[in-house]
Amino acid sequence: MLQSLLRCYERFRLSTYRSMFALLRERDGSLSATEAFSVDVIYLLRGPTIKEFADCLGISQPNATYKVNQLIQKGYIQKIPSLEDRRETHLQVTERYLRYAERGGQPLTRALDSLQKQFSEQEMATFSRMIRALSDAIDSEQA
Repeated sequence: MLQSLLRCYERFRLSTYRSMFALLRERDGSLSATEAFSVDVIYLLRGPTIKEFADCLGISQPNATYKVNQLIQKGYIQKIPSLEDRRETHLQVTERYLRYAERGGQPLTRALDSLQKQFSEQEMATFSRMIRALSDAIDSEQA
């Protein structure tokens, strides 16, 4: 089962990278590969501070600030003041990024549509529970 899961994960990554690089173009406001990965990390962290972003990537805060400022300038993220502490800001992706990222999820959507045609509703519900449990297990390992 581990080998099947690893193969699925590899195929998912490859599909994601293909989609990502197909969208990377040399034009004003486009993302470099590093910027694309950086904004995706910000999206996945769900509103991190610059410090949380820097810590996640293992980079210095000045380096993270530089990357964040580039992404803000290109319109892919914005800073949102914290409601609890006005001195702190959280990073949030913009609609521009969400439109960009939406294209990358299309292969997964098609794959799920195919699964729904092959398996019963009950089997899909079991699969969904297993995916959630796997996700929770991965989250608990990283905590």
